[in-house]
Amino acid sequence: MKILGFLMLSMVYMCSSGVSESNTELASLEMEEAAYDDASYREQDSSTDSDKNIEHKIIKTGNLRFKTQNLTETKSTILKAVEATDGYIQNERSGKAYQSNYQELQLRIPSKNFQQALTIISKGVEFYDEKSISQRDVTEEFIDLKARLKAKRELENRYLQLLEKAKSVKEILEIERELSTIREEIEAKEGRLNYLKKQVSYSTLTVYFYKTTVESDVTHSYGSKIIQALKGGWQGISTFLLGILYIWPFIILLILAIFLIRRWQRKKALKK
Repeated sequence: MKILGFLMLSMVYMCSSGVSESNTELASLEMEEAAYDDASYREQDSSTDSDKNIEHKIIKTGNLRFKTQNLTETKSTILKAVEATDGYIQNERSGKAYQSNYQELQLRIPSKNFQQALTIISKGVEFYDEKSISQRDVTEEFIDLKARLKAKRELENRYLQLLEKAKSVKEILEIERELSTIREEIEAKEGRLNYLKKQVSYSTLTVYFYKTTVESDVTHSYGSKIIQALKGGWQGISTFLLGILYIWPFIILLILAIFLIRRWQRKKALKK
């Protein structure tokens, strides 16, 4: 009987110690999670110091604006540049502005071929209304994201190992909640990293070109000139009549004044 009691007490102690150990590991992981970001920064600094030949990650963008005499030929030249450099057209628009027709192409060119595309497009361009090339170094952000991703994945594995040791529903739910948060952060950082990779691999070049449209003088025949003259004469008469209508009160006063003056002159002549 004493032996049975001893065995029962031993089992209770082992179970309680297992739960306590699991809780301790969970609490330890929660504390370590906050420190992982700092660890990723330390890893970033050490990797930067140790590898001085690191490849820089540069995002390059360009904007060109110029006048052309032939929209079709210019577009053809741009398409040849895109094909020769293994690029593609991301966006395209065209339309009419004040006294001009225009087209705008947004090109995505492999970064290594950016200068080649620029050279091909520039052929035949007399001058640029606008030409701007900018570069943004995202090396630091790139390294930081990779370090943080590595740290988050390690933390995810730690939680998965702890999940296998969990002994209560409460612990399982708590661990799964933490795993869900970590995985959301991993997905966000992976998305940002993939975006940067695409921007670094392909440069963006926006090309806006236009042609002015000045209305040319039209040569009229002799017959059309006669018709235009008749129309002009009729318009002149119409304008004159409209002008008279505007001053009709003064005309009536003038007629009345002339009538009174003549009447007075007749009376004066009869008296003599």
